[in-house]
Order: sequence, then C-alpha cells, then structure tokens
Amino acid sequence: MRGLRDKGVLISGGSSGIGLATARRFGEEGARVFVGGVDAAEVGAAVAELGNDVAGVAGDVSREDEAGALIEAAASALGRIDVLINNAGIARTSPFLDTSPEDWDRTIAVNLRGMFLVAQGVARHMLADGRGGAIVNMASTNALGGEVAFSAYNASKGGVLQLTRTMALELGTAGIRVNCVCPGFIDTPLNRALSDEEGFLAYERNEIPLGRRGQAEEVASVYAFLASDDASFIHGAAVVVDGGQTAAM
Repeated sequence: MRGLRDKGVLISGGSSGIGLATARRFGEEGARVFVGGVDAAEVGAAVAELGNDVAGVAGDVSREDEAGALIEAAASALGRIDVLINNAGIARTSPFLDTSPEDWDRTIAVNLRGMFLVAQGVARHMLADGRGGAIVNMASTNALGGEVAFSAYNASKGGVLQLTRTMALELGTAGIRVNCVCPGFIDTPLNRALSDEEGFLAYERNEIPLGRRGQAEEVASVYAFLASDDASFIHGAAVVVDGGQTAAM
C-alpha cells in the first residue's frame, strides 16, 4: 500500500492476536514497528518472532504512567510515531445482572480509558511537529449493536466509536486522520478464551453470512489500509470487518 514504507508505527496490544498479525503486515509493507503488550514475556516473544529491528515494551495502557512510558519508548525507538494502531483490549463475559463492578471497571479501564490515554499522548506528539499522522482505534461490531452477556465490553466499544468520531472532528485540520475498525467474530486467542471450538462452529454457521470466522490477518489488512495514503480521504469512519454479520436484521 502507498505511504507506509519507513513510517514509524506503534501498535498497542501488538504482542498477540490481531495486534501481532498487524505488526507482521506493517513489516511486510516496509514500516518500522514498535509493539506494546501487557505481558512482558509475550512482548519479548513477539519481538523475537518479528525481527527486523522491531522493538517493544510491556505495560498496562489503562495506567497513565505506563501508557506514557509506552509512547515515549516508541517515539525514541522510531524517531517519530507516524501511525498509531490503538489495538489493546480485553473481553469478559457475564450476564448484565451478574457483572461485578470490578469486571466492569477493568473492561472500561483497558478498552476505553487506555484507548484515550494512548491516543491522546500520540496525538500530542503528532501535533508538536505539525506533520500529521494516522490513528486507527480498535472498536468492534459490539459498538454497533448489543450482545448478550457482554454489557461492559459493549459499553466500552460504543465509547471507542464515539471517541473516534470526536477525535476526527478535533484533529482533522492538523492533518491527523482518525478512524476505527469494527471486527466481528475473529479467530483470536481472546475469543478462544471465551468459547470452545464447537461454540466457534455454531456461531459462524448461524450468525455469519460468509459462513466462516474471520482471521486476524483480515483485520490487519484493514488497519494497514486505513493508515496508508490509499485511505487519504477516509476520516471519522468505522470500517466493519464481519463477514456480513451486521447486515442481518
């Protein structure tokens, strides 16, 4: 894709699943990549696998100091953050009436507060030198409609969608494009922790018009497109990657 070679790309939540697939994709596009993740061993394994001078640090994006440390480490390693793939997130399942305040708080902290902290910090870096950039946030089809037993996750991803729109309104004139992706049912370690293989098969059979689950690489390709010059007039958008799931009434 045009405009990605030699760009400095920070990927939060880049040590597994969609984030790791995205790191690979940006590497294939010739970008310089820095990954973050909450687990130090996982970040180390991702960096070792990716090679090609990829670097990374561990930290919890919901903590202001650790989000700031991630951004500063990435800026130092890359020279400049041209692209933020704001991908870190968690999911926990429980019926609304059984959801504990602790689970609610943790989900909102990572998925929404963490998204805000990293985006704000990177945007300030981009604004400081006046060269613009691209920020792509991780939302979900759960931002567009509810799903049973995911009240905290649904709320957090709805917040990400509105955060993205607000950022787009405020940052566009500075040359910072802001969009989000809304994946549906993707085969990732996060989703596999919430279901077994039979649950996967039943879901893709009954809920997805294409008749199959999505792959992390298919979301990574949308991340890369939205960060590229090929998407130069796409701003404030929520791009759905769901095999047709949200097309059904």
